[in-house]
Amino acid sequence: MRSMELDFGDKTIGIAVSDALGWTAQSKAVIRRKNLTEDFLELQEYITEYGIEEIVVGLPLNMDGTAGGRVEKTMQFVNFLKKRLDIPIVLWDERLSSKQAEDILLEADLSRKKRKQFIDQLAAAIILQSYLDAKKKKGDKKDE
Repeated sequence: MRSMELDFGDKTIGIAVSDALGWTAQSKAVIRRKNLTEDFLELQEYITEYGIEEIVVGLPLNMDGTAGGRVEKTMQFVNFLKKRLDIPIVLWDERLSSKQAEDILLEADLSRKKRKQFIDQLAAAIILQSYLDAKKKKGDKKDE
């Protein structure tokens, strides 16, 4: 099953897509946000191109696990998607994903400008890989 992760923000949406077997996540793109309708049309292109069967949306919880201001905006986006798509949409904890992405890009010695270009799509890949790993682990436990 091929999954797509969306790292939804005020200005951008980071996109990552899994391989066809659902084992690995790859960064794909960053959509510069315009409005929900135009953003959706752009997302639909990726859904069609990659044959997406499931969407994972990063849920921006506070470090203590409570819902902050970004959660409400993310839920509005998720509800918008649910009304227009007939595929499952899963919410996944995205805490520390941007920090992990930033650390990776710093380690790669990218300039601040280049880091800014790639951080959202790398964070999306980190979130998606976390989801895929948890899903596989859960499936492995069922097999035992």
